[in-house]
Amino acid sequence: ESLTNLKNAPPILAAAPAVFTYQAELIRCEGTASDSDGTILAEYTYEVPLLHVFQSEGTPLETASTPQESQVLAAVQTFNTQFSSWIEPDLSDLTESAQWERAFRAEEGLTFFPYLDELTCTVYQTEHLISVFGNYYTYTGGAHPNTYLLSWNFDLDTGEFFDPELLDEGKYFHSFVQDSLIQQAQETVKEHGVDITEYFWDDYETILADWSSYAVSFDETGMTVAFSPYELAAYAAGPQFFHLSYEQLLPHLGPHGRMLLGLEDAARPAVP
Repeated sequence: ESLTNLKNAPPILAAAPAVFTYQAELIRCEGTASDSDGTILAEYTYEVPLLHVFQSEGTPLETASTPQESQVLAAVQTFNTQFSSWIEPDLSDLTESAQWERAFRAEEGLTFFPYLDELTCTVYQTEHLISVFGNYYTYTGGAHPNTYLLSWNFDLDTGEFFDPELLDEGKYFHSFVQDSLIQQAQETVKEHGVDITEYFWDDYETILADWSSYAVSFDETGMTVAFSPYELAAYAAGPQFFHLSYEQLLPHLGPHGRMLLGLEDAARPAVP
């Protein structure tokens, strides 16, 4: 009877790959650094992403028991390590600089203002991608504060950060974006009624040709290429933003780029 049952038993199926869900959240880290007499030298506020991974039943994955789980946790660690210096900041250089300026201002009879160090981020996530845009604001004395625009793009499948150049599988994506940025720059100066070299640096086309080295981020509407003050134009012109919709980008993306950005369905022709 036992043999009959074995013969009639359903075949043993291989276990399906485990399903994991990634979730990036923004956490806030803030604090101050003080001089020996208690005077605040610097204040910092960092809003940074932290990546978690959950198993199919919704419980956090914290330790690995399979090669797949090891790979998943390695991806999480790679992502979080990128932002660890913001979560546990070393303010020694900032504090030392602020101490020097405080002493200098005291000698000159000037008022000392605490240094400020701030980072704010926005996060866009798809099934395969996490895109982080950061606005880093810092004041360390001088005539004005400085703003630096930052970005990080992470491939959840490979567990690695990637350069937007990797979307250029057919070598057409990069040149299309470059031409689009130049066109948008020319439209900007028309709106201001000035010559383009009065608004942007003389070598603006060379700078735009290297667009993937600047702050490139993605969101629900498309791709944004951003330049901090001084990178493309004078400080007075402020940061410069260039936007391309997914509709514009789609014809110039390869299969991997469409998959990464969640545009596979949009790439398929409509069924009559």
